[in-house]
Amino acid sequence: MKSATDTIFALSSGRPPAAIAVVRVSGPQAGAALRGLIGRIPPARHAALARVRDPQDGETIDQALALWFPGPQSETGEDTAELQLHGGRAVVAAVLAALGRVEGCRPAQAGEFTRRAFENGRIDLTRVEGLADLIGADTEAQRRQAFRQMRGMLGDRAEAWRRQLIEALALVEARIDFPDEDGVPEDLVEPALARARELRGEIARVLADQRRGERLREGVVVAIAGPPNAGKSSLLNRIARREAAIVSPIAGTTRDVIEVHLDLDGYPVTLLDTAGIRDSSDPLEQEGIRRARERAAGADLALWVLDAAAGGEIAVDMLTQEFASTAKWIVWNKIDLVTPLRIKSLRSVIHRLDYPAFFLSTLNESGFGEFLTALSRHAQDFLGSTEPALVTRERHRRALEETAAALDRALSEPTPMREEVLAEELRLAARALGRLTGRVDVEDILDVIFRDFCIGK
Repeated sequence: MKSATDTIFALSSGRPPAAIAVVRVSGPQAGAALRGLIGRIPPARHAALARVRDPQDGETIDQALALWFPGPQSETGEDTAELQLHGGRAVVAAVLAALGRVEGCRPAQAGEFTRRAFENGRIDLTRVEGLADLIGADTEAQRRQAFRQMRGMLGDRAEAWRRQLIEALALVEARIDFPDEDGVPEDLVEPALARARELRGEIARVLADQRRGERLREGVVVAIAGPPNAGKSSLLNRIARREAAIVSPIAGTTRDVIEVHLDLDGYPVTLLDTAGIRDSSDPLEQEGIRRARERAAGADLALWVLDAAAGGEIAVDMLTQEFASTAKWIVWNKIDLVTPLRIKSLRSVIHRLDYPAFFLSTLNESGFGEFLTALSRHAQDFLGSTEPALVTRERHRRALEETAAALDRALSEPTPMREEVLAEELRLAARALGRLTGRVDVEDILDVIFRDFCIGK
């Protein structure tokens, strides 16, 4: 990030052309920039109709709504101006060019408005991450979770925990610093331990959530695998309702892993169409098979697709080798080409393996509805209950685990307790919670968090 004393500006709405384009300005020169463009500063937090002129030659660029938000009561904590323009490319370009000629103003970098809001104490780091997740949400369930995070569901709880730890730490330090002072109770350690014990239990319950938040944020990963020419790409296209993968009768057509992201009844699902797993002398196909195995190994569910009209029984034996620790379904495709007797025979094979099995045709969609319903139900069950999850990122979990570990060490301190050691462990626990919300020692992760934001946010 460049100097925080600069005044920054950017287009904060979608790419033109559009009905409305929103240009934001934030920093010490925001008022001067607004006055230069419209000739005045309107009343705070009231929209004012104004002619936008180029300060250089006075030519009218557009007629727009102007808003003024003086700091620190603004989104960024700084003086902030906003212009709601007509969303033509030429209009936006002319306004941005005019702002660029204002002394002390420069274009914003990705995420710089939000970063300034964080650095000025307007939002904590968990709210920043919630905002990023809200922008990137693809499904209704992801939107709900991200919105709760942005509103401080975890940040507020973590700050309340941190205050409890500071209060407990103050008791212990009072005992250390004033052991013989009148008016200082003799036993301050036990109340501090009681608070730490209660807090440790709360954090343990939050961490025992089976990673529901992370799962929902990432979605269910479903690998479509199996021998070549069994109809894997056709199955992916049928689920996605579009031609996402090349379908060909030639074995080995898929040479790499194809990813398709879906909203399945409000839940995020990522489908992986993998190269057909078989022995091959073709170097390109060998690489595709290697990538398929590597990517599919981390899937949450494997759909092992087999050709019901071919000798699929032998190929089934490969399933346990390729997906030893993954949930597995067997999908018999092309049932439109086989007899009921053949399907009965295949069912007996599946019965011995005890895997869920589905019989369908990607050509005429026979059996496809039942399969899709089961897939949707699996996604819902995998992503957990409708109870909100506090932890939605691995960073959150690590910070809480560090807090819990410090509290465990504090609570396991032998008797007679070394009060200096207890105080240090409580201090480490409070520091871990501070890193969670961004209050302390987070400079090394800020660039990572903000790099994925868009310009103007």
